[in-house]
Amino acid sequence: MTTVKDYYEILGVKKDSSKEEIKKVYRKLARQYHPDLNPGDAEAEKKFKEISEAYAVLGDEKKRKEYDEGGRSPFGPGGFDFEGFTGFGRGGQGTGMFGDIFSDLFGFSDGRGTGTLRLRGADAEAAMSLNLNEAFSGITRSVSMNRDISCTTCNGSGAEKMDTCSGCGGSGSVQSTKGFFSMTQACGQCGGSGKKITQLCNKCSGRGTVNRTETIKVKIPAGVDTGSRVKVRGKGGPGQGGGPPGDLYFRISVQPHKLFRRDGDDIHIKVPITIKEASLGSKIKVPTIEGGSFMTIPSGTSGGKRFRLKGKGMPSPRTGNRGDQYAEVYISVPDKLDKKAEELIEELDKYYSEDPRKGMV
Repeated sequence: MTTVKDYYEILGVKKDSSKEEIKKVYRKLARQYHPDLNPGDAEAEKKFKEISEAYAVLGDEKKRKEYDEGGRSPFGPGGFDFEGFTGFGRGGQGTGMFGDIFSDLFGFSDGRGTGTLRLRGADAEAAMSLNLNEAFSGITRSVSMNRDISCTTCNGSGAEKMDTCSGCGGSGSVQSTKGFFSMTQACGQCGGSGKKITQLCNKCSGRGTVNRTETIKVKIPAGVDTGSRVKVRGKGGPGQGGGPPGDLYFRISVQPHKLFRRDGDDIHIKVPITIKEASLGSKIKVPTIEGGSFMTIPSGTSGGKRFRLKGKGMPSPRTGNRGDQYAEVYISVPDKLDKKAEELIEELDKYYSEDPRKGMV
């Protein structure tokens, strides 16, 4: 009796998963188990074949319907033809349902003989330091920096004049075998452009890029913390072959504050109170990140007691909800007392009947 494979279980997806969700999962697994990325690993090769068979069914609406309704593989008794599957096995062009996935994995051209290989530019990163008040409110900051951009004279090609590439005949692509696959790959001689440079661009000297100083406006959302990254689209490295530029990420560092200590979205502060305020109670004004706020001190408050000021902390950059502020009080004792003050304290101590160290020794 033939055991029917559970393709949903093999890919680790639910039966009601969308086509895009299944594709996303397969893309991740294919990158993990592809034989060319795991040379000599027989288990990875076996797993790759298994997930590819599952995706060949679940990634195709007609085959998936047949599988769901009949409870069997649509490939029949012979099973999945790994070597000959259209657009996948040897001799395939890397097109069809698997083509775009393996183009992403290995950088193949589009497989249509267009002679175009568009590569996205690399992402870049820069540091930005903020004080706590700037992190609290969010700011828009203008940053001047040097960056490479595509040369506008040659459109990033680096060429003043170009001839047809002899390696690919101008198509920009050649057949290449990678492990199990025979796919259309960018020509190594011309980089997929279909042409070879015969005269360098005068403006960029053949680099395809020029360096310029640019002022970039960065919008920092309220509530960022040390370690946060803020993205500015299209301000990273230049693309190749007309590809889009990468993104620029600012890595945030929030400076320490002289009064406040931050813990996530909460703020902590230590507040001094007098002996009278601690003994008899009082209503005092304490500093917050956005000004002052009143807080009630009950009578008989000891040093080290912590009070919560709800909603007086930092805003969350994800939800906008405010954290809390926690004020820990300590009793401030004067360094120097005059004769009269000393006498009053001695008099007060006569009425202090409790031993604060009772039971300690």
